[in-house]
Amino acid sequence: MELLNSLQRWINDAVRAYLIEYGQSGDWTVLISMAFAGILFGAVHALTPGHSKTILVSYLTGSRHTALRALGVSNLLAATHVLSAVVIALFAGQLMERSIGQAGRAPDLEFLSRLLLVLIGLWLLFRALRGRRSSSRQAVHENRGGASVALSAGLIPCPLTLFVMVLAVSRGIPAAGLTFAGSMLVGIAFTLGLFAILAVAGRRFLIAAMTRYGPGVGTVSRLFDALAGVFIILFASLDLFDRYR
Repeated sequence: MELLNSLQRWINDAVRAYLIEYGQSGDWTVLISMAFAGILFGAVHALTPGHSKTILVSYLTGSRHTALRALGVSNLLAATHVLSAVVIALFAGQLMERSIGQAGRAPDLEFLSRLLLVLIGLWLLFRALRGRRSSSRQAVHENRGGASVALSAGLIPCPLTLFVMVLAVSRGIPAAGLTFAGSMLVGIAFTLGLFAILAVAGRRFLIAAMTRYGPGVGTVSRLFDALAGVFIILFASLDLFDRYR
């Protein structure tokens, strides 16, 4: 954790230096270098706490998504996570609580995000207890559920994107902030995508292992549904408690 915190401080300092240099020189080569660096920074930054990785893995473990659909869920989460920060920085600065040395937070969105996730977790738990529907209707609900989880979890704005956008707007170079935010989105999506693929692979391995000498696939899938709901409720509730205690 200390290593990740050190990397986060290094990323913040490097971003600040890039923006200051571009603001002073207007050199587009600096902006291009910053964009490439943003991909790396976004990928590393997504490893730090606050990117809903546990929520994503919990949901995908209990779903029947293929690897491709799981990537769609992770990409939607990453896009919502970054774009919510961009919107706040550009159009809703009054929602942020600013603190020294970092961009702010959007407590109302954070609360709404975790509340929605608790409701989704309750729905997954109820669905597991009730039993699964037909495969066609189940596929529709899986797709809607994945989008709901991604949008709800992504409502918490990316702190690094807020930091970049607030700094860029304050220096009169919002285009630089948007460029960097776009490149960070690519990096964050890459890291979350890796977690998504690992979750799908892990689910398949566990189902195969449990059904070889035990219950059927349907029973095991319902068990994973229930566990996913419980873990989503647990993680979202703990996050709410930690943020508002």
